[in-house]
Amino acid sequence: MSLSSFAPFAIGKFLLTPLTRSAGHERYTASLSIRRGQGSQTHDSVYTFKPEFACRDSALAYAAAQGRDWLRGTAALA
Repeated sequence: MSLSSFAPFAIGKFLLTPLTRSAGHERYTASLSIRRGQGSQTHDSVYTFKPEFACRDSALAYAAAQGRDWLRGTAALA
């Protein structure tokens, strides 16, 4: 199992890291790590998305877009 990550980006108290994982047969899945807090108060959630992609870059771009969409939704709730 090999994971690749895209450059993490921070917005306020959140650190978002897009990730990919090989799904075999030259297919990739997209995941998103959302981290909040510091030290012993750190909380990290990882979301894996259903679509599979033909290339790693497409999977990373999808995960990053999902992170931006999540942030917009979070800001709307604040």
